Amino acid sequence: MKSADRKLDDAARAAWLAYVAGMKQDEIAILMGISRQSAQRLVAQAMSAGLVKTRIDHPIAECMELTHALKDRYGLSHCEVVPSLGSVQASGQAVALATGVMIENWLGLEAPQVIGLGTGRTLRSAIEHMPHLSCAQHKIVSLTGNIAPDGSTAYYNVLFTITEKVSAQTYPMPLPVIAASAEERLALLGQATLANTRALAERTDVRFVGVGPMLETPPLVVDGFITAEDQKRLVDKGAVGEIVGFVFDRDGQLISDEINDRVSSAALRPAPDGPTIAAAHGPDKLAAIRAALAGDLLNGLVTDADTARALAAR
Repeated sequence: MKSADRKLDDAARAAWLAYVAGMKQDEIAILMGISRQSAQRLVAQAMSAGLVKTRIDHPIAECMELTHALKDRYGLSHCEVVPSLGSVQASGQAVALATGVMIENWLGLEAPQVIGLGTGRTLRSAIEHMPHLSCAQHKIVSLTGNIAPDGSTAYYNVLFTITEKVSAQTYPMPLPVIAASAEERLALLGQATLANTRALAERTDVRFVGVGPMLETPPLVVDGFITAEDQKRLVDKGAVGEIVGFVFDRDGQLISDEINDRVSSAALRPAPDGPTIAAAHGPDKLAAIRAALAGDLLNGLVTDADTARALAAR
């Protein structure tokens, strides 16, 4: 056997003892009849020769692989996949916590940011779990109307929730999520007092939004923003999901319908200039998430492993 081959065998043996048998360098040295320094060099040689392959048998390892898969497939700039837990609801809490951390990171930046917030149950839960933060240099603006159909505050709008958590200035949009008519929407959006809020909403540095389904039990129907008849008409036209009230089809294209003409939210456009990050998961939202990604309505996603696995499958 050549000297080089013998040294490589010794390096492999030392690495096996270190990483598989779990021995310390002193123990390896005694077993192999060499000095501690020689044992250390052999282990390092095995590493540099590519003999040691690291594998982590834990759910978080798959999450990291899925994160890279989603980034590659959909061209995402921001993505985080959390382990799926025992139920859709439990997984939702994990997604909410990860989203909250991501929002905290943006609020922790020293440079002033304009942060846009959509609506949704997961997003509201993310805000509720956040600590109180001193971040007066930032501005936080609502991307959707804050008024429910009965004139009350829209329950799942998150702007008022985050107002209690941060020192940043917040800018609500005191409008119905979906106006009674296209004419009413134009009149409401034309108010001078909304000009600054609307301008901020159009130049956000980052947006956090939810994704709603249209095929199962749409939040837009549950929360009273549209009727069951509206839903049926939209689904007949190919609707699968909505973001900030705008309804889109399986290709991520906005549906041509009066509902989209009545939405008072900030514009939802493909290929957004800045990060538009959705917090969304679950089998009922899968078609909507996939469509939003396919249509380039999002360039960021926080989800769970089960949802990510389905999105990554070809």
